Amino acid sequence: MSKYLYIFDMDETLVDGDCSMLWNQYLVDEGYVDIPNFLDIDKELMARYARGEMDMEEYLDFVMQPLSDIPTESVDTMLYDFVERYVSPRVYEEAKTLIHSLKNTSNDMLIISATASFIVSKVAKSLGIAQSLGIDMVVDNNRYTSKVDGVPSYREGKITRLEMWLQQKSDEYEGLHFFTDSINDLPLCNYADRVYLVNPCEKLKQAAQGKNWQTYAWSKTALSCAK
Repeated sequence: MSKYLYIFDMDETLVDGDCSMLWNQYLVDEGYVDIPNFLDIDKELMARYARGEMDMEEYLDFVMQPLSDIPTESVDTMLYDFVERYVSPRVYEEAKTLIHSLKNTSNDMLIISATASFIVSKVAKSLGIAQSLGIDMVVDNNRYTSKVDGVPSYREGKITRLEMWLQQKSDEYEGLHFFTDSINDLPLCNYADRVYLVNPCEKLKQAAQGKNWQTYAWSKTALSCAK
């Protein structure tokens, strides 16, 4: 029987929102941030990401600051609350249906995200996807730092991380199916065998012209509509 690997971007693909931005909102709401205009600066940095212009090192230097004095165990506990309250209500119903249907097949699923892996892994598990890759952060003195451990899963780095992951697997796949919304994932789109665009950004729409990529318009969540 043929076996395929279904690869998902996370933010704005499975979740109606960006989990990094939602996490930063959570940190502000819970009183962990004392940086003036933190969310406004975060919004500007993420706007650069949407345009495919983000400097990931600059972004991580900024957004990891609130965690510098929080033990990793405490962050882990916070993440359960965060995912339940801020992420789960924003998961696309179409994503839930697709994930459920794939669980009844012989195919595998993997999330690859440019969000920090300590967030990605919690979101992935809440979705019922056991395997995930994110940007691994160096831990020093039991605290997350802004330094990246290894290759960041961002742009071409997603291909590198995927290939490293595949080398550690004994499974052989007939093809790679990839779901995304972002122009930053164009390298992986060109690498995959089948591509599915979920509410794609304008730049990705343009890049998809002339290609046999399927486009989905997944319904916005009630939280998004209430903004």
